[in-house]
Amino acid sequence: MRRSPAWTEDELVLVGALVVKNDWHELRTSDQEVQELSELLRSLPLHDPAILELPGFRSPGSVSRKTSDFATNYGPYRGKRTRCGSPTLRMIKAFTERETEMLQAVEALRGGISSGELHLLPHQPDEVNDDGSMAIEGRLLTRWALARERDPHLRKLKIKQVRDSGQPLRCEACGFDFALTYGELGDGYIEVHHITPLYVSGPRETRLADLACLCANCHRMCHRTRPGESWRTPSAIRELIRKPVETTTH
Repeated sequence: MRRSPAWTEDELVLVGALVVKNDWHELRTSDQEVQELSELLRSLPLHDPAILELPGFRSPGSVSRKTSDFATNYGPYRGKRTRCGSPTLRMIKAFTERETEMLQAVEALRGGISSGELHLLPHQPDEVNDDGSMAIEGRLLTRWALARERDPHLRKLKIKQVRDSGQPLRCEACGFDFALTYGELGDGYIEVHHITPLYVSGPRETRLADLACLCANCHRMCHRTRPGESWRTPSAIRELIRKPVETTTH
């Protein structure tokens, strides 16, 4: 018999928020919040429709058990801990270390779901890294951000804004200028990155101030995540560039 798929970051962040708001206590199957979350999880555009037919897939009982994983593996808990996977432990750590930001991410995620916008977005290239990791806030928020920054109209407006200001069109992280390196071929070329995480900007319309101009390398590094991390801002990439690289001698 086919088993239910592993819990995704998007699903875990929604369960985690439920537990945090319940003062890090588990919730029962009969709780209204659990039943509502079960329905919400089954509506997310994350799994093949056939998955919905699997017995117990994101049922109230499974949601309740997952809240137990969060509650009993939370640091201050002193009772017997349930066994759970590393993704759940990473999510607990994220909520413990930056609760406000994670709750904002959940608010943005719920806003996108209720508006229907997230259900309309097609899969985006690079929403999942080559190693299968994605931003801790989840795949759907990453998909949303990528779709926004790939909007050709917004990219054109951002480039026009930079040029109208009299500033050179170059990477805001490393300073690379395509025109200086490639001449006429590189003139007017730059990639655009959604600088403001969606847990901050929420579901509002993207503003030009939310976007930054980046070279392909820095853009890739902004979106490259490791398990338990969020995507990086251009300023974070600038700091990495300035920091001396440690070399290992053999």
